[in-house]
Amino acid sequence: MRRHSAEKRELIPDAKYNSELVARLINTIMSRGKKSTAQSIVYGAFDVIKEKKSDMEPLEVFLQALENVKPKLEVKSRRIGGANYQVPIEVAPERQVALAMRWIVSYSRGRKGKSMVESLASELLDAFENTGSSIKKKEDTFKMAQANKAFAHFRF
Repeated sequence: MRRHSAEKRELIPDAKYNSELVARLINTIMSRGKKSTAQSIVYGAFDVIKEKKSDMEPLEVFLQALENVKPKLEVKSRRIGGANYQVPIEVAPERQVALAMRWIVSYSRGRKGKSMVESLASELLDAFENTGSSIKKKEDTFKMAQANKAFAHFRF
């Protein structure tokens, strides 16, 4: 058993939208400590979303996309009597957000032939419309959990 759980640090909301989730997205995109570059990517992507979806706020599109990508169930490996079982577990709310952001960012990085601004915008729009790679990842994770329902009694 662990003695202490890690304390959650307070995240300063971003400057433009005053949202902690946007700040988390910026931190997820950031690599090698280049925060200003990450901010310009996120805000640029939000501008592209504003152009394509003129009837909605980019923040609303982002929040809905995040909601669509959040996984409800996932599988965790658990060793019982010399065999490894994939045990389905419910995902904690904080982890749901973290996974959703990670998937969106990684799949937008995987889109070739476009700038990161354009690929992040199109991945967010795809997630908003319930299509795209990050939604597929969520569905695959859910299917895996459904397939291993038989091992649910090994939950811990």
